[in-house]
Amino acid sequence: QVQLVESGGGLVQAGGSLRLSCAASVSILSINVMGWYRQAPGKQRELVAVITSGGSPNYADSVKGRFTISRDNAKSSVYLQMNSLKPEDTAVYYCYAVQFATTVYWGQGTQVTVSS
Repeated sequence: QVQLVESGGGLVQAGGSLRLSCAASVSILSINVMGWYRQAPGKQRELVAVITSGGSPNYADSVKGRFTISRDNAKSSVYLQMNSLKPEDTAVYYCYAVQFATTVYWGQGTQVTVSS
């Protein structure tokens, strides 16, 4: 069982920045993919950015050039640096992890609100 603990959400004005953190309760080396999804009110959950165990990132088109995902194996953590935030980035952001290529885990979610 993997527990994911998120932090870093909050309220920011458009054009501002936030950094989300997600810490896993197990060695990140057992996790194949780790990253972030988000869900806005009335919308389906969507991928934001994920990073593989080899360090390869994948981004949603809507955040390319603005968001950067990174991982720290020693801390079993992933980070999402969000710059140039837009009101449409407002959502609950969920940390996501796949362990042993079979089991998916989700964090509890952290709210990001971008005011115009």
